Amino acid sequence: MTRPEWAPEDIDITVANAARMYDYSLGGFHNFAVDREMVEKVMSMVPNARQIGLANRAFLGRVVRHLVASGVRQFLDVGSGIPTLASVHEVAQQVDPRARVMYVDLDPVAVAHGQAILADNPNADVMVGDVRHPDDIVRHPAVSGLLDFSEPIAVMLIAVLHFVPDSDDPAGIVRRFREAVRPGSYVALSHGSPPPQREEDADRVSEVYQRTSTPLTLRSAAEIAGLLDGLEIVAPGVVPVTQWHPDLAEGDVEDRPEVLAAVGRKP
Repeated sequence: MTRPEWAPEDIDITVANAARMYDYSLGGFHNFAVDREMVEKVMSMVPNARQIGLANRAFLGRVVRHLVASGVRQFLDVGSGIPTLASVHEVAQQVDPRARVMYVDLDPVAVAHGQAILADNPNADVMVGDVRHPDDIVRHPAVSGLLDFSEPIAVMLIAVLHFVPDSDDPAGIVRRFREAVRPGSYVALSHGSPPPQREEDADRVSEVYQRTSTPLTLRSAAEIAGLLDGLEIVAPGVVPVTQWHPDLAEGDVEDRPEVLAAVGRKP
């Protein structure tokens, strides 16, 4: 397997990674052959897998616009992947160029490309960080240097917590982010969930992800709501991503129960 010129030397290009798989499913090119192979395997089992990814991306845009309209001008996007293709800073800064965004991802490929993409953007930055260690993230000087924790912040956990097993206490992770931000802040998340009456598909997809660096843990709507304990879950609650404040301009979008979305506000 030939290493692309843009890939850092210390990256194992033989092991698939969720950030790069997601990039490929969205039509990006910052991915390796092994990532593309894994996505194709998922799509062979779940033909609408790419549509699910696009629906999740559309939700990201809607929730950022919703939060900006609610007065939020700061975003901490953890598990962001590669910040391209209608990412948080593009959506938020289209409304208000002063909006500030810090991206955090564990994948050095995502971070390296993010640094190149954001090089000329003074209000957005990206750093290596692990969602499983929220204290390290919120205390990092790059984060505190860009975001003002005395003002509301939206913590974005989009399609990342289903890569956190129960043994790593995902509810505790969300609690630590909640404790770090001031009242009036938000936590927005989307999360894989076993679709009703199609659990066999979910099992097959989970099996594929077990062969990547980012195994998958699907959770029910009730379990996802539990992740937001201590926050006020805003309407319409925990719903499929396509049903969270749907945009009529997006046209008729098929329901996507495979990924649920929710937003909590810190009272």
